[in-house]
Formats: sequence, structure tokens, C-alpha cells
Amino acid sequence: MTEIRSVIIELLSHMGSSREARQYLKRFSALDNMQFAVIKVGGGILADHLDELVDALCFLRHAGLFPITIHGAGTQLNHALAQAGIDTEIKDGLRVTTPEVMKVVRPIIYQENLRLVAALEKRGIKARGLMHGVFRCSELDRERYGLVGNVDSVAMNTISTTLAAQALPIIACLGETDAGQVLNINADSAARALVEQVQPYKVIYLTPTGGILDGQGQRINAINLKTDYQALLDADWLHSGMRLKLIEIKQLLDRLPINASVSITQACHLTKELFTHRGAGTLIRRGESILLAEQIMPAHQSQLKYLLESTFNQRLKDDYFAEPFQLLYAESWHAAAVIKRGVQGVPYMDKFVVTPEAQGEGVGAALWHEIRRRFPSLYWRSRNNNPINAWYLQQSDRMLRQHDWLAFSYGISDSILSEACMESALTRTSSWCEGEVLL
Repeated sequence: MTEIRSVIIELLSHMGSSREARQYLKRFSALDNMQFAVIKVGGGILADHLDELVDALCFLRHAGLFPITIHGAGTQLNHALAQAGIDTEIKDGLRVTTPEVMKVVRPIIYQENLRLVAALEKRGIKARGLMHGVFRCSELDRERYGLVGNVDSVAMNTISTTLAAQALPIIACLGETDAGQVLNINADSAARALVEQVQPYKVIYLTPTGGILDGQGQRINAINLKTDYQALLDADWLHSGMRLKLIEIKQLLDRLPINASVSITQACHLTKELFTHRGAGTLIRRGESILLAEQIMPAHQSQLKYLLESTFNQRLKDDYFAEPFQLLYAESWHAAAVIKRGVQGVPYMDKFVVTPEAQGEGVGAALWHEIRRRFPSLYWRSRNNNPINAWYLQQSDRMLRQHDWLAFSYGISDSILSEACMESALTRTSSWCEGEVLL
């Protein structure tokens, strides 16, 4: 297992860095098998991306991790019903499931569950299909929706027994009433009920689009529900399935701890989403407010000093707080930015910090969003070996390299002013006590 993990860390380092890979693997490995991750797989993934899904699940299992997978089969059901000459009726986002429809639903869901289990076992990964016995349901509304279930409880012993046998649980979205009637469950509703019971560290939705797309069809990297949710719902480009998905995820996160998150990504990018700070999908968090302090109180200084020194493992100079600045910081104090006076009114970002624990969880993205909102133009610098320089480059519209430093800026259209800002950034004195490393 040690040799396998070394190989895995080496492979993961090609996506990000070996430090990131070790950090995430250590974090995930410390969790109980039950609480690592719930992965919700759409029918479109099973139809068109089964190999990529199996590759990702095999990779995680070889790393000693046991994701709980729950799947739908919407794409396959639409096709099978059409072939049978049965109309697909949707009400309130739910498939109306008449007895006639249920005759098609059950074998199709069994078939897709068995396909995934068989594909995993062909690769030497022990898996167990859980098609019944997980969800205890009541009928949602027989007259309106037919045989559609509302999940009342989740039988965790079925899942824990599977994990104890060192097998991956592959759960189908079928439930039963106390009387034994089989009911069809909406896949997102079943996933939400499962997540609420399991309380996993990671929740992953695998979809063909690989995330929430903006008005230009570009993937949104991170969504802070506390600050972004209403604006997204009001956007005319967010509609249909994506809008419903966002609403469903908010309802889910409202029932989970504040540090919980949901990632939407593609099957081929699952490991990158899990093991790198930048990820490869849309990360959705309940979020926390980003606060602005224009007058720095002693409490702010104390919190900021600890955050900077503990994260960068260096000691600040004694006079660091002598120069006036504005402070943007997350409620949790897991991220902050120090904005100082710059050249001719253009602000200078002296520090941008995100704790290792919060990296990859969207706090930094939320902070940067607030920086861009409050400061239409900005410049800053970074050591040329800073691992987030590639990200800085994406956020800037100019970069200049000189010796050990890179200078960045955005929103400065005047070329003379831009040059002055670059020079200002590159010639500033260090705020750290050189050579003093905190242990």
C-alpha cells in the first residue's frame, strides 16, 4: 500500500503539486471510510463516460479511499420509454411514474447498477450493488406523481456492512414503503437524503457539463452561496437544469456543517477536483461573508498577525502595522487581504493569504471576488517561486518579471501609470524579518 500511495502522489503531483496531493491524501485518509465522499453520478455519465468514471473510482480505491456512489439513469430511461412508446411526463422536475412506467424503470436501473459494478470488478475493484434496502420511503403524492418516493430514512447498516467488506457501495435510486412497494426516487433527492445522513467530507456531482456555466458558457470555478446565490437565481442565463441543480444544492448545504461543500465536475476530472486547490469544476459552499475593515482595531491586528505568520511561517517586522491599510477578511479568519495606498490612488495589495486548511474550499475565490468588486484597479507582487503565480496571472491583465519578483496588475489602462505601479511593486521593501523562520 505504501508503494501504491507513493505512485499515486507522484501521479497527482502532475495535476498540481506533491505538497497538495500529500495534504489532501492525509486529510482524506484520516476520515472514517463512511465519511470520505458521496459521489452522485448522473445517467449521462453512465451512458457516455463509464470508462472515465471507473478509472476515477479505481484510482481512489487504490489510494485507500472508499467513496459512496449513488447513481441515476435519466438518460437511459428517456430512451427506453421512447422505445416502448410511453410518453415521458415531468411534473415539478419529477418523472411521473405510473405502474406502466415503473415496469421500465426497475430493469433499466438494475441494468445500469450492474454495468457499473461489473466494470469495477473487471478492474479488480470489489463493489456491491445496493438496489434495494437503503431508502425507506413514503409515496410523495400518488395522484400527482404516481409511484414516486419521498425518502423517510436511510438504512446505514446496509452501507456500513458493504464498507466493512472492503467493497465500494453502488446505490440505485429505488426505495420501498413499509408495505414493500418499490418507488422511484429522484436522483438528486436521494443523494440529498444520503448526504444528510452520512455527513461526508466531500460531496461530488458528476455531470457531462462539469459545472455551473455562466452566460458565456464558461465554467464558474467557485460559488459562495451567501454572497452569490440570489444574483445567480436572478440571472436570465441560469435556467432549467442548472438552476434546479443550484437550488437543490443550496437546500442540501443548508442542512450540513458550514465548512461542507459540493463540487460539480466531469468524471475525467474527479481526481483533480479532489486533490488540487484549483480543482476542475464548480465548487459550491454555503460560504461566509467577506468583511471590510477600514479602521484597524487591535483585535484585527492580533488576528491578522497570527494568520500571516502561521500561514507563511515567517515573522512580520515590528512596524508592519504602522502604515495605514484596509483589510478584507473572511468571517472565519481563514483568508485575508491587506490593501495599502499605492501610486496615484491605485491601491496596492500587500498581502493575500489563505490558510492551508481552507485552500481549495472556495474561501480564496470569494475573497478575490470581493477584492475585484471593491477595487476596480489594483497591483501587487509575488516571489517568482510562489505556487499560485499561475493563478495570479489568470487574474491580472499585466505581469512583469524582475529578478526574484513578479509584479501583477489589472484595471490600469494608462501606460505611464502602469509602469509607475510596476516599479513601485518591484522596489518595495520586505515586510518580513529576513531569516527568521517560525518553527
